[in-house]
Amino acid sequence: MNLFVQRLSELINNSGKQQNEISNDLGLYKQKLSRWKTGYTEPNLDDLIMLANYFEVSTDYLLGLEDETGTKIKPNK
Repeated sequence: MNLFVQRLSELINNSGKQQNEISNDLGLYKQKLSRWKTGYTEPNLDDLIMLANYFEVSTDYLLGLEDETGTKIKPNK
């Protein structure tokens, strides 16, 4: 599971909201959010920014480039 899928799933689960409610809040079809959550598809840049704003995290956090404290994560080589 990639970090985006893992983090999106955690954010949805920790939000206290149902996935349908989040989809409605964001103006998305529920299938679109579900496909992102399962890793079937990935959001485009605008959708990624929308998710980051909604969950009040950075896009770098969603992408796995920084941890929850904002510290940059060094890639494994």
